[in-house]
Amino acid sequence: MSLAVSLNGVRPDVPGLLRRHWPLLPLAATVLFLLAPLPAGDATASGKVGPADAASLLLVFVCAVQALRGRVRGLTPLGAVVLGMPAVGLAVATMTAGDPYAALPGFVRYLQVFVLVPAAVVLLVRDAGEFRIAAGCFVVLALVQGAVGVVQYATRTGASYQGEDIRAVGTFGPGDVMGMATVVAYGLVVATAVALAPGPARRIRRLAGGCALLLVLPLVLSFSRGAWIATLGAAVLVMLLAGIRRALKVLVALAAAGVVLVGGLGVGSEMVAERLTSITQVSSAPDQSVTDRYTMWAAAESMWRERPAVGVGLKGFPAHRDGHASLGLSSGSDTAGAGQAYVRQPLLSPHNMYLLILSEQGLIGLTALAGGWAALLVAGARRLAPASASGSGSGGGAERIRDCGLIATGLFVWQLTDFLYADIGGPSTVLTGVIIGLAAWWALPSRGDGVPGGPSPAVGCGAGGRGPGPEGSSGR
Repeated sequence: MSLAVSLNGVRPDVPGLLRRHWPLLPLAATVLFLLAPLPAGDATASGKVGPADAASLLLVFVCAVQALRGRVRGLTPLGAVVLGMPAVGLAVATMTAGDPYAALPGFVRYLQVFVLVPAAVVLLVRDAGEFRIAAGCFVVLALVQGAVGVVQYATRTGASYQGEDIRAVGTFGPGDVMGMATVVAYGLVVATAVALAPGPARRIRRLAGGCALLLVLPLVLSFSRGAWIATLGAAVLVMLLAGIRRALKVLVALAAAGVVLVGGLGVGSEMVAERLTSITQVSSAPDQSVTDRYTMWAAAESMWRERPAVGVGLKGFPAHRDGHASLGLSSGSDTAGAGQAYVRQPLLSPHNMYLLILSEQGLIGLTALAGGWAALLVAGARRLAPASASGSGSGGGAERIRDCGLIATGLFVWQLTDFLYADIGGPSTVLTGVIIGLAAWWALPSRGDGVPGGPSPAVGCGAGGRGPGPEGSSGR
């Protein structure tokens, strides 16, 4: 029995659903295990394997087993190259590092996030129904973490911000202040895409719209300028892709919610206004955090100029930082609150993913990673274009899964934008791999795929395999 039947109020066949979708359980766990609170100090501890990371390793293992049994989607040679290309740059950066053994943990982490997890998602997510299950997990995670963050602000039990314990950080703690903002932003983008897409039922779109509005509040209370910028950019893009009239309705609703929350109810109005103003003062009157970021960006560029082809090696930025940074760099950032005592966090990365790759992996690594991301973005946009041009009333296969294209594009654009002023680190890093996988699922067709949502051959679904999915075909 399909998921669509259960949504219509019919009692679902739980054993049948588990038999059909059990390979997705590690994927759902990879996302939802981030609901588990971590002990103080574990959020950014190097070498720590959290529950979500363990689930992602299980996801890769299940994918390998299913691949050996011939029960995964097939890929074109081009798709295999795009997914596997980052491994080449990572191997080069590891072998050419000053201390290859010290670079090895970085190689494993990058391989997990940028190669293995994305490939597992692409191969295991069989159709649009399973894509929606994965995307729905992001919304559940965002709603729960956002609720914890709002309670932290209301009860003054959050992370320290301007001398008050009011910053919403969810269960991630003050050591990973971007964690909650990141997962809430993911959920908001997914909910916005579903609310605007013509494919889902009206009640589903309304529910998604309500979730998007609810998630605005914890995102605001995170006081994360980077998350605000990335979310605004991704949401506006999704709105434009969905249609101008739909976009205007959502913009009016979001503007009204902002006026009520910040203006009418006074939710952090002074601090939010100050935080927004600081975005335009990054060059004229930057605060210390911005000064530190500029200094580390300059240090990363200096490292790259020293070894332009291969960089200083994975995990090499902290060791080379002091030799390339100016005296304007502070010793670290202060963190406290949310159940944790005062801790001075060292600055061990440039807080720009592209510069981090450039400094540690050089032009070879940046071309392999960012080049693959650019290819996925272009291919995904081209694949979404026919669905956008078909109109909301076409009722064709492309229209039925247009929400998947909007979700994949919105999440991927958010991530690529966030990489301009953030890099990997902390428990939520594993979600980066899931998002790249969802973007690749949309952008890279299976062998024999035609128009998105149209019929495709049953790849690895022979006797004993998973049968036709909710969309009525074995492909997307």
